[in-house]
Amino acid sequence: MNGRILDVRSYGARGDGRTIDSDAVNRAIAAAAAAGGGTVLFPAGRYLCFSIRLASGITLLIDRDAVMEAADPAHHDGRYDLPEPGAAQLYQDFGHSHWRNSLIWGEDLDGIAIAGPGRIDGTGLTRDGPGARWRRQTGERPLSMAGMSEAEIRALEPAAERMNGLGNKAIALKNCRGVALRDFTIWKGGHFAILATGVDGLAIDNLRIDTDRDGIDLDCVRNAHVSNCRVNTPNDDAIVLKSSFALGAARATENVVVEHCTVTGFDLGTMLDGRFGRTQDLAPDRDRVTGRIKLGTESNGDFRNIVIRDCRFERSRGLALETVDGGTIEDVEISGITMAEVTTAPLFLRLGARRRGPEGTGTGALRRIRIRDVAATGIDPRFAATIAGLPGHDIEDVTLRDVRLVYGGGGTAQDAARSPPLLADAYPEPSMFGVTPAFGLWVRHARGVRLKDVRLETETPDARPAIVTEDAEVAGE
Repeated sequence: MNGRILDVRSYGARGDGRTIDSDAVNRAIAAAAAAGGGTVLFPAGRYLCFSIRLASGITLLIDRDAVMEAADPAHHDGRYDLPEPGAAQLYQDFGHSHWRNSLIWGEDLDGIAIAGPGRIDGTGLTRDGPGARWRRQTGERPLSMAGMSEAEIRALEPAAERMNGLGNKAIALKNCRGVALRDFTIWKGGHFAILATGVDGLAIDNLRIDTDRDGIDLDCVRNAHVSNCRVNTPNDDAIVLKSSFALGAARATENVVVEHCTVTGFDLGTMLDGRFGRTQDLAPDRDRVTGRIKLGTESNGDFRNIVIRDCRFERSRGLALETVDGGTIEDVEISGITMAEVTTAPLFLRLGARRRGPEGTGTGALRRIRIRDVAATGIDPRFAATIAGLPGHDIEDVTLRDVRLVYGGGGTAQDAARSPPLLADAYPEPSMFGVTPAFGLWVRHARGVRLKDVRLETETPDARPAIVTEDAEVAGE
């Protein structure tokens, strides 16, 4: 924390929950930046704000009993900063392509922090936004959404012009260096509670996030560490690493550690209040509730040197590693994972060929994956752990060690006889293949898969075999 402390009330903020305080907060940030940096303090109160613009060398300190509340343009006098003009948005959706239309944003900054123990309340943000402008539109949406009407899709993906003046992220950072986010709570963070794109040197610790879409999105980041966070996201992913084309080129996400985190898909708000509700069954994509830690789906760049350890999944989709847009996922170490009430497959490794990218984008690779010390119970019996590449594009060198997966059972002989389609260019989700022909582990188009002390169990009888392979080399011990 910087030594100089500037109280936002000294710059005109009221903190009464009625006055728009963003101009006062931005004056305090500008004054601190002009003085060479400092800490901008939010003492106890409720600060109703539109866009807050960070500056280098600034720490925002949200004190105990302080709340930064996202104002709602439909009810309050003002609007959020407009989305940046000229953003590509060709190969990723609106939310990934813009940063300034947020409650708190920063671009090309050094040495910034947001710290608690207070709260960010994103009630005035929207979770919606239009999709990518990619002309092929192949694999844009999960297959589970195929039965939705155009009106239902439009409700989730409004036209871009409708987004002007709205905020759709709680915190958005682009091309920043030396960032720390710690000790605060986010409630309803919009499309992304946190979107960090092109950030180098990022530490996220001890956050509580209970939100209506994505939790923490790390896109094209380097040297990042996420620890001790609890993220509840019934409608989308909790902690997700991506390598999109949002910065106008394919960039890698590399040297990332995610540890000691819990991800969940309980009813919205019930993680924060401790009720842990289970009334919501489906996410907006019409699959079961989400949560989870994931690599992909946006995967134009590579993923290298990723560590995920000592994390818990509760009422959540399982761990997913997905590259479908030409990038390579390699050198991933996963360990110490526990899962309870898994709403799709517990493990999903997918190499696909959506190839959403510039002309010439090819098929990527998925290799050198180490998964050990994983225990999952209450798994949706339809979906086995899946390792699925493509003909001529095998997933390579995967080790599962000390893994115990317990499924509900109930699969039929007809399920066992299924041969799921390739679906090379489809959006990657475990449900894309339908009921798997194995109850425990299904491996297709893979080489060098090694199983060591892997136990696959069912709570009730299942007519499917534990393991099914197709064009795959699997060795067990």
